[in-house]
Amino acid sequence: MSRIGKKPVSIPSGVTANVEGQTVKVKGPKGALQVVLPDDVVVKMDAGAVKVDPRNETKRARSMWGTSRTLVSNLVTGVTKGFEKRIEISGVGYRAALQGKNLQLALGYSHDVVYPVPEGITIAAPKPTEIVVTGIDKQKVGQVAAEIRAFRPPEPYKGKGVKYAGEYIFRKEGKKK
Repeated sequence: MSRIGKKPVSIPSGVTANVEGQTVKVKGPKGALQVVLPDDVVVKMDAGAVKVDPRNETKRARSMWGTSRTLVSNLVTGVTKGFEKRIEISGVGYRAALQGKNLQLALGYSHDVVYPVPEGITIAAPKPTEIVVTGIDKQKVGQVAAEIRAFRPPEPYKGKGVKYAGEYIFRKEGKKK
């Protein structure tokens, strides 16, 4: 029995949810999202809430039960509050700046890295060493943050690079003389 899956996803006021077969569409103040759930689960509207149940008792159906419920929950959270991922840049001369629809990163290479901001994502650089990625789609926000981090992942000796806010970097000791 999935502890997460058996909880219904409540729909707050100002948000409309629509279930058509395996597709769940959610509209809210920040926009509209939809997700197609696997065939192993059954989705239905039930008194102002979306309920997800496994179609049968197979291992895959039970696995997809909690996952599907969380995907629907993320849609509702996205259209009401939205999602945010903070990124920190550390290193001498490392900085970020927005130029129109592009994020320009100076990360110690011989050239600046130019990252085009995707549709549905907002990127802000409140400080030259800080980037804030926001949007309504949790998967897209995380993907954009991961792509920015991948340009210069933090290295273990000095900790220079691009990292998520609050991320712990495992540090190594340098060579001994």
